Amino acid sequence: MKQSLYKDKHVLIVGLAKSGMSAARLLHRLGAHVIVNNGSSSEGSTEEKELKQLGIPLHSGGHPLSLLEEKIDIIVKNPGIRYDLPLFEKAGELNIPIITEMEIAGRLCEGTMIAITGSNGKTTTSSLLHALLVEGGKKSYLAGNIGTVACEVSEQVKQDEFMVTEVSSFQLKGSPAFQPNIGIILNIFDAHLDYHGSKEDYVASKGKMFANMTEEEYALYNADDPEVTALAKQSNARLFPFSTTEILSEGACIKDGWMMFQNEPVMEMSKASLPGRHNHENMLAAAAAAMLSGVDRQAVENVLTTFSGIKHRLQYVGDVNGIRVYNDSKATNILSTQKAIEAFSDPVVLIAGGLDRGNEFDSLEAAFAGLKAVVAYGETKYKLADTAEKAGLNIVKIVDTLEEATAAAAAVAEAGDVLLLSPACASWDQFKTFEQRGDLFIQEMNKQKKQ
Repeated sequence: MKQSLYKDKHVLIVGLAKSGMSAARLLHRLGAHVIVNNGSSSEGSTEEKELKQLGIPLHSGGHPLSLLEEKIDIIVKNPGIRYDLPLFEKAGELNIPIITEMEIAGRLCEGTMIAITGSNGKTTTSSLLHALLVEGGKKSYLAGNIGTVACEVSEQVKQDEFMVTEVSSFQLKGSPAFQPNIGIILNIFDAHLDYHGSKEDYVASKGKMFANMTEEEYALYNADDPEVTALAKQSNARLFPFSTTEILSEGACIKDGWMMFQNEPVMEMSKASLPGRHNHENMLAAAAAAMLSGVDRQAVENVLTTFSGIKHRLQYVGDVNGIRVYNDSKATNILSTQKAIEAFSDPVVLIAGGLDRGNEFDSLEAAFAGLKAVVAYGETKYKLADTAEKAGLNIVKIVDTLEEATAAAAAVAEAGDVLLLSPACASWDQFKTFEQRGDLFIQEMNKQKKQ
């Protein structure tokens, strides 16, 4: 039984949060001897009370090396905690394995594990695939970054059921043996280099999933991305490419306006509910994984023609006086914003701005050249405005807050235009999360509608 894998193991969990608590509960239930460590003080917290009731020791307020003086077989770390933590460096010297809860999920899942990773599009593709499996009559669980913590879900999945999991590079870096039945890599570009230290480490972390797979599993890869293709070619899995630019006799692609699967037509792409080439990539990947799992063509068309998108990810907010409004607050990097702009053929009034991480926005100049206007706000407002002016735009507005930006954009936009929030920056200069930023944008647009 897979559930006996951790019985009597001595496990140190570092980092509480959602994943740490889920791992602690699960491993305790499976018979492991669990100790929990949290960097900040957890005194008086609900987590401390729950752990005390379970009889799990909690050490909080730092990461003392003395924790390693006890017998420790495995460390399960919160994915967001960096590996240069002295506690982890000492554990490495002692040859103590350091994993994330995704590794546990992969080992415990009895059903078909489908894992999706990539720099962009993970959440949309995961949600699409889950919806496709359900429409196709399959029992599917959605887990990982998008849903319930993966290790918490994996225990429930039976042999004839599916687990769709969104997986980050942080999780994969700490999952040395993670081996899904179907693995999907959507794309790779520079991201999270502050965490990984180099692009090489970032790419290697993403590629670890394909590297572990065998000829019994499917590796679905974006044939339009050279780095993804290189990772796929190193895998022993059965390779299954998808492409929006090439016609493939084997794989998934777009041919004469039709989605094709193994050279057979599935649906007309003009009927697809989500705009943009990047969403077409997501659809191809999700549809291919679903059809390899036994979902029929009609179920695929039913979902892909009605799927409304994920909140804050190129989400259609509505029509305001003939202006189509989209909330893409999740676009926290340059490539996401570039792809969002490319999704539209009508004139676009763009709102962008947010946390200044020290980078420039020159790579957006070509995308900006086709815009009607840019309204820049937040810490990066001057950098973005400078890029817009270099792109030759006549209408460039600079404001301080998102509320002001929304009003300024609404004043510029006309019937037939697209008003798009796609910040190209993290939200932390003015908001705690990108969700909070997107919610405020929707709220402000609703005010504009009433006016």
